Amino acid sequence: MEVLENLKYTQNHEWVLIKDNIVTVGITDFAQTELGDIVYVDVDTMGVSLNIDDVFGSVEAVKTVSDLFMPVKGEIIEINHLLENNPELVNVSPYKDGWIVKVRVEQSNDKLLTAQEYKNHIGI
Repeated sequence: MEVLENLKYTQNHEWVLIKDNIVTVGITDFAQTELGDIVYVDVDTMGVSLNIDDVFGSVEAVKTVSDLFMPVKGEIIEINHLLENNPELVNVSPYKDGWIVKVRVEQSNDKLLTAQEYKNHIGI
């Protein structure tokens, strides 16, 4: 189970890479393992400003659908279009090629977890 030290995490199993006022968001290695084979990623909130914990999309696996929650308050400015034809990138490369959205931050979230806090959260 991979948990990268340079990222922040949510209790809903999203990861966040913070660069200036732009964050890249994806789901964690733990989440993709629990979901199984990802067959579809749906994000229909491009250009929308959302609050922390608002649903911004969903990930569909073979047996379940899981909502995606905003880790910060902000506007989705980019969607990973590679996932349209290759949703399995979330399974294969959750922290690199399988990122889901980029968000222009309007308000950060002081409840984001460090790598160690996330490891404690998932029990590893």
